[in-house]
Amino acid sequence: MSGKAAKVKCTEKQIEILEQIIKSTRSELRLLVRAKIIWHAFHGKRNDQISLIVRLDPGQVGVWRRRWKMSFDALVAIECRESHAQLVRSIEEVLADAPRSGRPPSFTPEQVTQILAVACEEPGLSNPSISLWTHWEITDEVIKRKIVESISVSQVGRYLNESSLKPHKVKYWLNTKEKDPVKFQSQVELVCQTYLDANRLFFQENTRTICLDEMPSLQAIERTGKSKPAQPHRPIRMEYEYIRHGTTCLIGNWDVVNGQMICPTISTTRSGADLAKHVSTLVATDSTANWVIVVDNLNVHCSEELVRFVAKQEGIDESTLGKKVKSGILKSIASRMEFLSDRKHRIRFVYLPKHSSWLNQIEIVFGTIQRRIMRHGNFRSLEALEQKLRLFIDYFNKTFAKPFEWTYTGRPTNAKTRPRPFTWRESWARSRQPRQELALAA
Repeated sequence: MSGKAAKVKCTEKQIEILEQIIKSTRSELRLLVRAKIIWHAFHGKRNDQISLIVRLDPGQVGVWRRRWKMSFDALVAIECRESHAQLVRSIEEVLADAPRSGRPPSFTPEQVTQILAVACEEPGLSNPSISLWTHWEITDEVIKRKIVESISVSQVGRYLNESSLKPHKVKYWLNTKEKDPVKFQSQVELVCQTYLDANRLFFQENTRTICLDEMPSLQAIERTGKSKPAQPHRPIRMEYEYIRHGTTCLIGNWDVVNGQMICPTISTTRSGADLAKHVSTLVATDSTANWVIVVDNLNVHCSEELVRFVAKQEGIDESTLGKKVKSGILKSIASRMEFLSDRKHRIRFVYLPKHSSWLNQIEIVFGTIQRRIMRHGNFRSLEALEQKLRLFIDYFNKTFAKPFEWTYTGRPTNAKTRPRPFTWRESWARSRQPRQELALAA
């Protein structure tokens, strides 16, 4: 009926992408036809006029107008928040066929649930000779247990993919060694609050917040043969054997507010004296500022040399510090940490919970150095490695270094981010998701 067709709206970018699909000689016919429907609808043509152009029934034209209208808000959100390539993929997905029911399933929901349960088990309980599941071994196990009489490896893989299960992959996880949960929680909250307060302290109280840590045992490895450059369908070929030229240690400082790695130290040792010298060099870069330094529980981070350096900066008589292992502030690790954490000092340290280095922002930078420099590096000497590290740190600071957006407070957040609208296909998928989650939970 006249006047009942869905009104089609498009942005300039969406029209540009639709025109690219229409003009491309590689576009699928069905994608081309639907792009033409939306393009003509946007330019004011009626369904009966569009149906003559694309040679489809007016009812089919109306279906795609309605689907575009349902998806428009989602496409605008994608256009504003994500890349151009993602917008192109989303438009192609909106213009794609609706999912079909297909033939009746060969396996019952109970069987599928049991297959997924096998994938979630420890593989060693069923087969002591393996440590990780593969699709082939899961298939073999479900047949052995008579969950199904027969099933293909690819079908098992599809079930795992639909449930977002990847039993063949492992991601390392670091567990804290702090036994007292109350103490652990308070330490985590203290570190998080230090990051959240960093900007205010910097601009209002001239306080620099620094994450400090060491990257030890960096090997200067020289490959015994030349690497072969990349070619089509072939990656770079690197010699497996190598010669060791010694190790070094990088002590780094990450400026939380400015997002820069400043004043690094590269040396073959990392003793208490080395760290005290490193901190003194760091503090000398801004002698008028206050310093908050986040470190882990390594012994050198609360050494006698570091205590004496801070005491000297605070104008405290060193004779009042006592003696190591015997008396006073220097007596134990706990007493030294308490002194170095004193909020009254111009230079104070914030200590992470035991075995919780994931809270230290500089670990993210160290991960970048490991991937970009160390993993595939080739160094003819220890000096060459040190030079490469310094060059990369300068390059990192000038190009893609930036402050981390730390939002974690140490406790689970109750705030919910506002989700973007859904396309018609995403709405259809969400209507099926509760059933899949219920089967997996069972």
